[in-house]
Amino acid sequence: MHFAPTPLHIPDGFLSLTISILSWIVTIVVVGIAIRQSRKDLSDKQIPLMGIMAAFIFAAQMINFPVAGGTSGHMLGGALAAVVLGPWAGILVMTSVVALQGLLFQDGGLLVMGANILNMGILPALIGYGLYQLAAGRGKGFRTAVVAGGAYISVIAAALLASTQLWLSGTSPAGVVFPAMLGVHALIGIGEALITAAAFSFIAQVRPDLLTAEGAAQASKAWMIVGGIISLVVVFISPLASAFPDGLERVAEDHGFLQIAQDSPYSIFADYLIPALGDSPLSTIIAGIVGIILVAAIAFVIGRAVRKAPQETSIQ
Repeated sequence: MHFAPTPLHIPDGFLSLTISILSWIVTIVVVGIAIRQSRKDLSDKQIPLMGIMAAFIFAAQMINFPVAGGTSGHMLGGALAAVVLGPWAGILVMTSVVALQGLLFQDGGLLVMGANILNMGILPALIGYGLYQLAAGRGKGFRTAVVAGGAYISVIAAALLASTQLWLSGTSPAGVVFPAMLGVHALIGIGEALITAAAFSFIAQVRPDLLTAEGAAQASKAWMIVGGIISLVVVFISPLASAFPDGLERVAEDHGFLQIAQDSPYSIFADYLIPALGDSPLSTIIAGIVGIILVAAIAFVIGRAVRKAPQETSIQ
């Protein structure tokens, strides 16, 4: 049994029906709040930036980096999305990314998608943005350090929540799953922190205005093109990503519950491959290009739909 090597994407079979439903309820409530808040806070000119951020995070998640013990990890991206876009638009972007990964690339289960969105999107975005507010008005170096710290903590928090879900589902005992998951993701979090800090530092250097609500609302077309090009470059190097299993897969394999993972009921671009092209670098690159185009379009459409939704009026 194998599922795509990406950290914290839980496959169906790992969580009980009760935990899956509870995760969906929390996710739906928070995403609903994000939609409502975005109606008030999101500007028309921020919408293209949502698409570019979704494309970049999708592409970045295709690049697995090796960590100790034959394990790999990669960026989650929720903290970065929230810092640049604000927490609510960041949550909508992360929901777009995780949902597309599950639906089109069979990366994460369908029944447990609510848990994956909660773990990988909602929690990191809220933590990353919340901590970033502590650095408001401070120098670039201090803000970069806080962003890196927030990104690191977001990975640990996501691993802690996933461990709790696995434990409450009866998949693995608390004494096994908590130290195993937190141990490996403590290493993966270092990579998340470094990548997030590098991306934040680049934005702060080139377009510091994007880190303010007013600046993000005035993002230029040239900046959008740069973001799209960066996303494409990342996709083109994705075949060089580490083939080692991710943190969750490694823990599941080492502690005897990998075999309960259930295959998706259908297969489109499973494992980020185009079926007609087989398991080849070209297959991965084309699948990645399809992914960044679709996720950018989805995030853009969601942003447009949110902005076009009728505003609530108070009863006099």
